[in-house]
Amino acid sequence: MPNLLLKNATLPNGQIADIAIAGDKIVAVAAGLQSDSAGTDATVVDCTGLVALPGFVDLHTHLREPGFEQSETILTGSQSAAAGGFTAVHAMANTMPVQDTAGVVEQVRSLGMAAGYVDVVPVGAVTVGLEGKQLAELGAMADSLAKVRVFSDDGKCVHDPVLMRRALEYVKAFRGVIAQHAQEPRLTEGAQMNEGIVSAELGLTGWPAVAEESIIARDVLLAEHVGSRIHICHLSTAGSVEIVRWAKSRGIQVTAEVTPHHLLLTDELARTYDAVYKVNPPLRTQADVLALRAALVDGTIDIIATDHAPHPIEAKDCEWPAAAFGMLGLEIAANVAQQVLIDSGESNWQRLAEVLSHAPAKIGSLTEQGQEIAAGSFANLVLIDPKQSRVVKDSHSKSENNPYKGLTLPGAVVHTIYRGYQTVANGVLAVKGRN
Repeated sequence: MPNLLLKNATLPNGQIADIAIAGDKIVAVAAGLQSDSAGTDATVVDCTGLVALPGFVDLHTHLREPGFEQSETILTGSQSAAAGGFTAVHAMANTMPVQDTAGVVEQVRSLGMAAGYVDVVPVGAVTVGLEGKQLAELGAMADSLAKVRVFSDDGKCVHDPVLMRRALEYVKAFRGVIAQHAQEPRLTEGAQMNEGIVSAELGLTGWPAVAEESIIARDVLLAEHVGSRIHICHLSTAGSVEIVRWAKSRGIQVTAEVTPHHLLLTDELARTYDAVYKVNPPLRTQADVLALRAALVDGTIDIIATDHAPHPIEAKDCEWPAAAFGMLGLEIAANVAQQVLIDSGESNWQRLAEVLSHAPAKIGSLTEQGQEIAAGSFANLVLIDPKQSRVVKDSHSKSENNPYKGLTLPGAVVHTIYRGYQTVANGVLAVKGRN
């Protein structure tokens, strides 16, 4: 693994500097560094015009392995993540077998290490089999080699308030966090898309905003009562934003994420009847999109998380009611973030680094990710050309359910550096991972 000297990179604060990397660490950040600053035989990389950011961390990725390798594997998902500028992803628990024991989360961790493109961080299930009846082995997973700190039944809501309270109490002892999929199941039976004008016109069963908002309201109150941490997955409505804002004003330990698709796409796309736009929670209205964007800028929403959800062709190339929920997201998250935060003029690169790196690493208790670009930090970096734009085509994912195909989005990932190793160089994915 060669040492690296990144010349003339633009840091998130706008400063131009060189970044010297030796092994898996940054050893110097300053203007005018010489090639020997990174040790002997350093590879010099011209980064003029590129923005250097800490490697992205996704708190919400579906890698599907074990059990659903026809959709994605840990290897292909890791490659897709690296191509999108990520150096760590949290692998959600809805696999087969479910990630509800120490053995399964350790298997996922091991497969991630073997792939070598990103840190694969297992998310433990809250309940056994995601069935919402009995708490899973939270303590055993926390004490395992995977050191699980994020627990979620994502794809399903922990709808029993007693069970949710117990989970919050349990993880408090080791500063874990429950990541809730906020969906009241009795309000969404048979739901196909956002409940509103478009669903009425299309004759598709509506998915009311209150199904999400009622669970968030309940859970922030439970978190306040217990004094524990709650994280809201894929927040999608303006009402949810107001509940989270209220909870934060009371000092409740709540964090929230928004997906790229909920920042960009609306329920109007359902008019195409193309099931690539079918997702859980559903695409909402333009008013919701604007509220989510504003909340991301002002800090009410803490992070962008992809909810990358690959599916085989047959699960999407069918009639809307029969299609699976979910869409890809790892390789376009940075592009959407640039459009929403930078090109809009609403925020800056430091905020983008916060929502895609610093904050998700902190929520997930990852001490070696999301660090500032400084001497002594692990060399997890992404370098973006903000002046490029690209028409979204195929991805490195094993699946093709990509709602962004054909769209022109700003920015391009030029280099991704994972623990000192270039997983992406000049826009090309490395043939092999770091290991």
